[in-house]
Amino acid sequence: MSFQTHEENGLVFLTSDILSGVRHSFSTRRGGVSLPPWDTLNLGVGRGDDPDHVRENYRRFCAAIGTDPDRCVLSKQIHEDNVRLVTEADCGKGLLRERDYTSVDAMICDTPGIPLVVFSADCNVILLHDPVRRAIGAAHAGWRGTALGIVAKTVRAMVDSFGCDPAHIRSAIGPSIAQCCFETDGDVPTALRAALGDGVEPYMAWNGRKWHIDLKGINALWLRRAGVEQVDICDHCTACHPELYWSHRKMGGARGSQIAMISL
Repeated sequence: MSFQTHEENGLVFLTSDILSGVRHSFSTRRGGVSLPPWDTLNLGVGRGDDPDHVRENYRRFCAAIGTDPDRCVLSKQIHEDNVRLVTEADCGKGLLRERDYTSVDAMICDTPGIPLVVFSADCNVILLHDPVRRAIGAAHAGWRGTALGIVAKTVRAMVDSFGCDPAHIRSAIGPSIAQCCFETDGDVPTALRAALGDGVEPYMAWNGRKWHIDLKGINALWLRRAGVEQVDICDHCTACHPELYWSHRKMGGARGSQIAMISL
């Protein structure tokens, strides 16, 4: 793993060495102003937190990584596989004004200065950067999005929209629930096998009553099959570290959300 942990004025966040050529970060729950149960760096909107607290959290987070909170574009995640091409007209959607889209789990962009934001409280968040074509992408993948191959579709969207060569794309899979804690029934392995075939088997383990799934490894497999050769994977498990991350599986709905952000 080549992820680095940073602390600035109490705010803790991670970056990936593989994305060192572009502004990006993976947030934790530390360093914000939100009160329990959103304490403290809640960056999720529509979760019941005070909107002023959320905006202040974005101000602090963006200041730490050198992006403009007023230009952020937030995803609208419903565990589908829609990829949105983000333009200047989208700036501020989700934070300063309403989103006019109802299903966006991934976004791509080649306009400088527009931070793309995807959310997580266990699900995979994947950031993409092509330094040759100067294009970026951000994807959210729970098990449904993983089965749908959303990260591979995000790569294809970058190829189709910007002329990217997948071999030039660098990718980082951020903190999320790991195989140790992602216990599930047979429906999930069935969906993953249907999507990926036998290649998915090394990422699934049966403990005698439930399956344990390595979603990070499976999304890395999707990326490699899409032609992406440079993949960084954070080994932090959100469910194992409640002091640092929110976990939907551990905490339910009374919680905040982490984000992954990337901007040219």
